[in-house]
Amino acid sequence: MITNVSLVTVHCLDLDRAKDFYVNVLGFEPRVDVQAGPDYRWVTVSHPSQLDLQVTFQLPGPPLAPDAADFYRRQLEKGEMGGLGLRVDDCRKTFEELSAKGVVFLQEPSDRPYGVEAVMRDSEGNWLVLVQPKEYDGSAFQGES
Repeated sequence: MITNVSLVTVHCLDLDRAKDFYVNVLGFEPRVDVQAGPDYRWVTVSHPSQLDLQVTFQLPGPPLAPDAADFYRRQLEKGEMGGLGLRVDDCRKTFEELSAKGVVFLQEPSDRPYGVEAVMRDSEGNWLVLVQPKEYDGSAFQGES
């Protein structure tokens, strides 16, 4: 039986840059950083509140097939890759703090039916969504497709 989600993948172009961003800008903790063969390095981080959920960084190369690696590389270079949704206590305050650290935002904090949301890029061009959630029953979107 599945008991939880333990690993998610974030694609990147530079393992060290990605690890540095998630640790030193977003406040994640380094978990694993090992060379797993001549052409593969396994790097993971976790948020301090969820140490059992690791984020692994995947370069566009082996073990991916060449076509898949090319796709991910192009998407990252264009800044068109989705990443993670990150829950925050105060979206506007987090926006200010991360902006002061040089983080690029695609969308400033905006009120949504489900809370306050902002969209940023990580060091690799992935979109990260910051959400300050509120009670929400989905009714604002009923009938939309």
